[in-house]
Amino acid sequence: MLSLEELKRDRDLINSIDWDMTPENAVRTYLEWGNIYARGDGSIVRSKDDFTIYFVINCWSRPYYIYLLKRNSQEAIELARFELPEQFEKPVCELKGVYALEGEVKEWLQKELNAF
Repeated sequence: MLSLEELKRDRDLINSIDWDMTPENAVRTYLEWGNIYARGDGSIVRSKDDFTIYFVINCWSRPYYIYLLKRNSQEAIELARFELPEQFEKPVCELKGVYALEGEVKEWLQKELNAF
């Protein structure tokens, strides 16, 4: 599993990230029958070879982590994991759960990864 510093050096992986994918949409797209349109562009998930790469923030227990996941219809593979910076703990992890990358934390991470 990659650290943030290792991820910064993997330009191909950074370029494959779906910055708009959320945990809810990943489940709906890849795991629930009948909701087979992926990436919002009309693509159809036809097999386990179709996948998305996206971030989630895990706020179940400290330390809180940001994960980069690769999801297909059969599994989710953790590609990278690094701690959520302290300045984002209160606004993001007010309640326990798994959350999408959005707002200021998303902007911060895009800047860190030079993903504009």
